[in-house]
Amino acid sequence: MATRPPLVIITGCGSGIGQALARAFHARGLPVCATARRLDTLAPLAAEGLMTRPLDVTDEASVQALLTGLAQEGHQIGTLVNNAGYGAMGPMLDVPTAEWQRQFDVNLFAPMALTRAVLPGMIARRRGLVVNISSVSGVLTTPFAGPYCASKAAFNAASDALRMELAPLGVKVVTVQPGGIQSAFGSNAGNAVSLGADSPYQAIKASVLARANESQSNAMPADTFARLLVDQLLKADGPPVVRLGEKSTLLPALKQWLPTRLLDRVLSKKFGLDGLK
Repeated sequence: MATRPPLVIITGCGSGIGQALARAFHARGLPVCATARRLDTLAPLAAEGLMTRPLDVTDEASVQALLTGLAQEGHQIGTLVNNAGYGAMGPMLDVPTAEWQRQFDVNLFAPMALTRAVLPGMIARRRGLVVNISSVSGVLTTPFAGPYCASKAAFNAASDALRMELAPLGVKVVTVQPGGIQSAFGSNAGNAVSLGADSPYQAIKASVLARANESQSNAMPADTFARLLVDQLLKADGPPVVRLGEKSTLLPALKQWLPTRLLDRVLSKKFGLDGLK
């Protein structure tokens, strides 16, 4: 019996970047398993002939059901794209512990658990690719996005450790740090803004809410991002860290070169903190 080609599994394909990545890999002739919490959001991809499966990355039973089902169908996993995530926004004063926990559950703990679950097969074949879709926000922290920036900074660090540890075992790890990419991120983040009714930041509420949509200003189309990224990922000598999208190189440069006090002043002015004085 002919061996099935290894699958590309992508999480968070219900919209935006995830759907664009699924299409980009599919266009290159690779077998794709597109996943999302709600199967109905994957209907457009299913109609285009892609394999779709439900997956809640924060639910261990859901992860095991997916992997067991794929194994029973004779599939091996060649590439894992950890794309699912969201942005918890709001002043640090107002973000409750439960929201912090959920932010790290989705953006860090879940992708690391899924990665650990697929690694044994990759290591056994001494071949595999793990792609972690992080963010430039994990490099440069901005006001009113503390939990999101912190989760992505941790994701960047975890990806660095994975990359070094897995290289001798034949598994490649690529960290992707997008800038502004057109997606539902802004609207989703807007629904996850914590701002207390008696918060001192109510005085600059518009600035707090504007941060949730900041990434969508002059954003790169998701299909362009996906095409460029897949081109990089399929190179034998592709880079370990990929930055694409609006301000994806500018923001890390500001973090590296500007003195901290100056950077603080620039960001405070941009995000309206001067209005509290």
